[in-house]
Order: sequence, then structure tokens, then C-alpha cells
Amino acid sequence: MRDLAGGFRYLLAGQRWVFRHGRWLGFGLLPGLVAFVLYAGALIGLGYGADDLTAWATPFADGWSSPWLALFRGFLTTLLFGLGLFVAVITFTAVTLLIGQPFYESLSEQVDRSEGGEVPESGLPLWLELWVSARDSIKVLARVLLYGILLFALGFIPVIGQTVIPVLGFCVSGYFLTQELTAVALQRRKMELPDRLALMRSRRMLVLGFGVPLVLAFLVPLVAVFLMPGAVAGATLMARDLLRTDEAPAAETTPAGFGPPPPAYS
Repeated sequence: MRDLAGGFRYLLAGQRWVFRHGRWLGFGLLPGLVAFVLYAGALIGLGYGADDLTAWATPFADGWSSPWLALFRGFLTTLLFGLGLFVAVITFTAVTLLIGQPFYESLSEQVDRSEGGEVPESGLPLWLELWVSARDSIKVLARVLLYGILLFALGFIPVIGQTVIPVLGFCVSGYFLTQELTAVALQRRKMELPDRLALMRSRRMLVLGFGVPLVLAFLVPLVAVFLMPGAVAGATLMARDLLRTDEAPAAETTPAGFGPPPPAYS
């Protein structure tokens, strides 16, 4: 539980950082707004077309009597839209980070400078940074889609599919959302994707404490746009302390003025 609370503190610390440095918040809104318009259009289209898609995919149910046909297809339509929303929440961060790569990398560097210590730079040309970011994001999203398909299938299980499975979905979303956000700081430190995933696995509850509240907030229209700069800042703070803890397990780390963090667990 202390790790869960610690992850949430990093999220709050990141939001506080960007509000103390207002110009970074202002510049950070544009990539999020562009991505938001794209995703809003896609979800609206899915909302209008989900019924037809469900009917096309289940021709065997055409002869079912009322109310079973409406209940069955209504349930599938809800699951389909939920899957689309799940994918949108995860991919929104990757697409926004790709659109705003130069800004978010500069923001992450500024967080490092404000906190002191090493301020690593990628040293790569922009096109190569975009390529590496897109390549790694695709690998992460492939994992997310596999989980999404599995959770979608498990959603058909009565009771569990409407209770436990949505909770697992939020946890999976929060975990990989945090991975995407911390990648901005960790890629500058020349850390490859397998090593980043291993680092996240070493503090799963801390990662969930950061990512799950962010996923829930991202479900509210436009909130994701305003929280993205602070999310990158908070993920940078968390990445710094995770690396410091990984190198010196006995050392304590503190997320930007929010008091003592939870102890490091291996």
C-alpha cells in the first residue's frame, strides 16, 4: 500500500512541477490537443458504428427472439466500445509523446536540471529519436493489445466479466501507460526497452499507483490533454528515483517535496 501511495505522490509532484513552471504547461497542451481531436473522432465513429459491426459479426443470432437478441448484441456492443476505449487510453499517450517528442524531451531534461544531479541527453538527431520512440511504442502496444484481446474474451464470463475484468483492465492500462511516460526519461539514459520493462516490474505497485489514477483521469474528456505535461514530469521524477534505488537499494528517495517515499522493495 505504501508503494501505491508513493506512485500517486509522484503523479501529484509532476503536476505541481508544471504549475510552478507555467510555460511548460502551456507549450505541452498543443500535442495533447491534436491527439485528442484525432481520438475523439475515432471514438465517435466507433460509437456510431459499433451496433452495425456487432450485427455483422454475429449473423447466427439474427433469428433470436426478443429480448435475447437485443441483450446479447447490446452486451457485445458495450464490450467492443470498452475495448476501443481501452486501446485509446493506452495509445493516446504513445501518439501524444510522438507528436510532442521534442517538447516532452526538453521538459524531462528541465525536470532533471531543477532536481539537480546528472542531466543526460540523447545526443541523437530528431528523426532517430522519433524512430526509436515509435519502434518501442509499437512493441509495448503489441503487448497491450494481447492483454486487451484476452480481457475482452474474459469479459464474456458472467459476473467476473463485469467486475474483476474491468479492474484488471485499468491495472494493465495504468502499468503500460507509466511505461510509456517513463520512457521519455529512460531513453535519454540509453536504457533499452527490455531493461525499462524490468525496472517497471521491480516496483509494480509503485507503477500502478502512478498509472491507474492517471488512466481513470484520462477517461474524462480533455483531462488527458491538461495532465500530460505533469504526467511526463512526474514520470521523470519517478524514473530518477527508481534508477537511484536500483543502483543503491539502501538509499532513500523523495518525490519533489512530498516527504519520505515508500522504502525500496526488491
